Amino acid sequence: MGRAYQNRKESMAKTSDQKARVYSKYGREIYVCAKAGGVDTDGNLALRSLIDKAKKDQVPTHVIDKAIDKAKGGGGEDFAPARYEGYGPGSCMAIIECLTDNPNRTFGDVRVCFTKTNSKIGTQGSVSHMFDHLSIFVFAGDDEEAILDALMEADVDVTDIESDGGKISVFAPDDQYGKTRQAIVATIPDVDFDVDEIQFLPQAETKLTDEEDIAMFEKFMDMLNELDDVQNVYHNVEV
Repeated sequence: MGRAYQNRKESMAKTSDQKARVYSKYGREIYVCAKAGGVDTDGNLALRSLIDKAKKDQVPTHVIDKAIDKAKGGGGEDFAPARYEGYGPGSCMAIIECLTDNPNRTFGDVRVCFTKTNSKIGTQGSVSHMFDHLSIFVFAGDDEEAILDALMEADVDVTDIESDGGKISVFAPDDQYGKTRQAIVATIPDVDFDVDEIQFLPQAETKLTDEEDIAMFEKFMDMLNELDDVQNVYHNVEV
C-alpha cells in the first residue's frame, strides 16, 4: 500500500496550482481546525500538522496568522465539512471533501462538475467503501523495526509500515492519527514529515484507456479544483 501511495502521490489532486487559491484553501482549513480544536499547537496536533504542511507549500506566515487570529475571535464564517462521492469519467470513483458555509451552493457546484463530464454523483457511502481512510506518515529513516516497536508500545493498530529508499511509510486508522504521530515524534524528536495527513486511498486502481474518458477526467479534476469550497479530491485513477 505504501508504494501505491507514493506512486500516486503526484496524481492525488489537492488544490489548484494558483497561489491565491492555495492560500485561500489553507486559510479556511486552518481557521476551521483552530476553531474546533483550539489555537494551541501543543494541544491541537492536527493544527500543528496543518501549519507545517502550509509552510512547506510556501503559504505566507501572514495568511496562517490571519486564520488563527480569526479563530481566536470566535466569530467569522461558520464553515462545516461536507463530503460528496460518486462515479467520474470512465466509471472511476471519486471522493470530494469540502469546507462550506452554504451546503446547498456547494452541493450544486459539485454536482455540476459531475453532470458536465458525463459522471454521476452518488449518495453517501456509494464509493467510499472502496477506499481506506488512513493516517499516513512518510519520513526519512531506515529502522523500520524501531518505529514499529514504538507504535506497538503506543497501542497503535498499524495497518502497514515499510522502509524503501531511505523513507519509512506508516499507515494507521484515521481515528488513531494523534497517537501515531506522537509515537513517531517520541522516537525521532526532530522528524521532518514528507507526508503527515489523513487520506482516502483506493483499494484498487483503474486505468483510463479511452481518450474521451481521459479528456473528461482532466476536465472533471480541473472543474473541481476551481471550486473554492473543495479542499481535497481523491480518486482511483491510475495516472
